[in-house]
Amino acid sequence: MIEEIRLRNLGVIEAASLPIGPGFTAITGETGAGKTMVVTGLGLLLGQRADSGAVRAGADQASVDGVWIVPETGPVVERVREAGGDIEPLGEGRAELYLGRTISGEGRSRATVGGRTAPAGVLADLADSLVVVHGQSDQLRLKSAAAQRDALDRFGGAAVADALAQYRAAFEQWRATEAELATLTTEQDARAREADELRAAIATIEAVDPTPGEDVELAQRAERLANVEELRRAAATAHTALVDEDGQPDVQTLLAAARRELERAAVADEALRAHAAVLEEVGYRVADVAAELSGYLADLDETGPHELALVEERRAVLADLVRTHGSLEQAIATLATGSARLVELDDDSDRIDRLTAARDALRGDLDAAAAVLTAARRDAAARLGAAVTEELRHLALPDATLSVAVEHGAETTTGRDDVTILLAPHPGAEPRPVAKGASGGELSRVMLAIEVVIAGTDPVPTFVFDEVDAGIGGAAAIEVGRRLAMLAESSQVIAVTHLAQVAAFAGNHLSVVKSHDGSVTASSVRRLTGDDRAAEMARLLSGMADSDAALDHARELLALGATR
Repeated sequence: MIEEIRLRNLGVIEAASLPIGPGFTAITGETGAGKTMVVTGLGLLLGQRADSGAVRAGADQASVDGVWIVPETGPVVERVREAGGDIEPLGEGRAELYLGRTISGEGRSRATVGGRTAPAGVLADLADSLVVVHGQSDQLRLKSAAAQRDALDRFGGAAVADALAQYRAAFEQWRATEAELATLTTEQDARAREADELRAAIATIEAVDPTPGEDVELAQRAERLANVEELRRAAATAHTALVDEDGQPDVQTLLAAARRELERAAVADEALRAHAAVLEEVGYRVADVAAELSGYLADLDETGPHELALVEERRAVLADLVRTHGSLEQAIATLATGSARLVELDDDSDRIDRLTAARDALRGDLDAAAAVLTAARRDAAARLGAAVTEELRHLALPDATLSVAVEHGAETTTGRDDVTILLAPHPGAEPRPVAKGASGGELSRVMLAIEVVIAGTDPVPTFVFDEVDAGIGGAAAIEVGRRLAMLAESSQVIAVTHLAQVAAFAGNHLSVVKSHDGSVTASSVRRLTGDDRAAEMARLLSGMADSDAALDHARELLALGATR
């Protein structure tokens, strides 16, 4: 329930506070005073798109704040806390929720939920649980088949909701399987080509039988073989310098001589013995290097004249794999994973058979779920037609009959039913779709009657009606006011109206008042009681707030509203 709405610099409204509270609140005012801005402000609090054109001329920004009374637990509070906001507990299972929205002159918008800044989308998430707004555009929306189906589904309650949920689950399963089967069938030729190419690639890789890092090792070996003579000369020269077998002075001989000299002299100075030990160690290292060079030369001598050609041939084969797969490692990986992929590709025909059988089974489940949904809707349609027809008798359409037809239609996520609301305005008249045959006044009363009836099975905390009484007057307007008051017994009702006959039934009457200082028009809101309310009612009736006849009529209507 909305407890209060505060508007600032919104349209022609400079500053206004609307005390709403429970029951039926009527909002009236002169043309151009800004009544619709109240609904605009409420729409902003419900996450509707912000428009900088709504900011009052000369103001930097417009703001709307609202205070709701909500259950202390439930989906509304859960969503608020998910967004980082919170509520103010009031006791007895109730709490206050603060919502806010600001719009700058440049069109930037900021929302607050439960005291914390939040995306405007959070307001939109909360909207369906807080308020149902009906304007003249919603009368036009009622002409759409989707809106008529939604109204029937809301009235159908749990029976239709459960059937619809089961249908949607079956439909999504069938659609996903059908899509997978279509993709598999369409790509069957491409997948067959992929299998052939993969099979050939695996055969090539298996024939080459590469090992990890083999291409790098062969590149190093090829470089060695290409420079074998230079390598032999360098190694032989170094070996001769270390160990000369022809008796020429060499490193090993000279080191041994130096060590012996130091050992003889160490008798006189022990410090030289350490240097002799070092030379002895160096001699061992020189001997080791000489032996390794000897082995290196022996390996070079074993290199055949055709080995380089064999290495280059192997490198060429590996290079082909690298060009095809990007790297030798990737080629080896393809060999490791390719077999599993081949099994998957070769299994296509079996998969198609399995998916076809699964799709056909799911089609049977979907047919059964659709039949259950259609039956639930037709049962609800009969009850909705009878209840709305009864309600129309209280809205100055005593001879009208409303019926709801549920016919076979196209298959969608909402079922296979075309729902059409039909209205026969008087006995003997052919029932015609409200989308074609209902006048504006009839359409507004049909919509109100549907909401009154649905409220009994699908209660909504707050209804907002923006001049849905357009196109009616007299006795019909009185009955509309009476039914709004009845709806307010179970829900909060806010109606923006230009009819005194409707406003008379409100327990809370607010007037949007326009003032003009010669250059700027500004509006505010005040609560009307007593003579002030009678004067506003007289103005609505005749355009003259001080007409005695109009005042008498106004008081008569107020008395009627009080005794409904």
